[in-house]
Amino acid sequence: MESSFLTAVFLPLALFSIMLGMGLGLTPSDFKRILAEPKAVILGLMAQLLFLPLIGFLIVSVFPLSAELAVGMMILCACPGGSTSNIVTYLAKGNVALSITLTAISSLLTVFTIPFIVNFAMERFLSAGTTLQLPLIDTMVRIAAITLIPVSLGMLLHSKAPKLAARVEKWVKWLSLFFLGLIIVGLLLKERAQVADFFLQVGWVTFVLIVIAMAVGSAIATLATLDAPSATAITIEVGIQNGTLAIAIASAPTFLNTPSMAIPAAIYSLLMFIIGGLFAWWSQRQPQLQA
Repeated sequence: MESSFLTAVFLPLALFSIMLGMGLGLTPSDFKRILAEPKAVILGLMAQLLFLPLIGFLIVSVFPLSAELAVGMMILCACPGGSTSNIVTYLAKGNVALSITLTAISSLLTVFTIPFIVNFAMERFLSAGTTLQLPLIDTMVRIAAITLIPVSLGMLLHSKAPKLAARVEKWVKWLSLFFLGLIIVGLLLKERAQVADFFLQVGWVTFVLIVIAMAVGSAIATLATLDAPSATAITIEVGIQNGTLAIAIASAPTFLNTPSMAIPAAIYSLLMFIIGGLFAWWSQRQPQLQA
């Protein structure tokens, strides 16, 4: 599978499907929930947009990663949320409304935060002479186009034809997973000569990132004395990232066009389903979450 075809066709389709699916399940009230649950929403957003990049920076500073893999990890940390976190929150008997709200609002805010975090990472980890950089305004416009437009289309369909939106949403989620699977396979095939080294270098790093991020999310929610379902939602939202968006920023020709930087997000996406599934299985068996 050619990398150009992968990033030019399947990657936009995957991202469009994921963001459209998110919009199909959203209503304007989800964005207003910050007024109803300000403490939980603000804490969750702080954990996603502030603490997560800090955790990522500390991790990549400790582990001996190559410069491109370090930048790839930071790109991943700059892309919180995603529809997968909503599904895992549901399976874990968490506060799904809070999860959806955090995903929706963080998706809006990362339009502005991603360029700053990624450019900082490239300046910090790549050689001083590199010319690779994300143009600030142009990047914001592009991220908005590939995230906010499909979300808005999904919300519009939800408001005009809720029954149709509910049926379409199920198919869109499976379609997005199919495209994501193709992208991960394609990236790993393209870098097949180094796949084993990449897994050895960054597999444990992505695992540590997920575990520490979820632990920090849980600790923040616990210290804030949030109820168990809300704590579960924040734990998952901080721990599960939008791997597809991270892959797009790293490898798409309209962004960085560096497929090796997408490897951490590809490996992370594989681990995410395993760890998220185990956490949901464990949460279902906790008595305090059964209410």
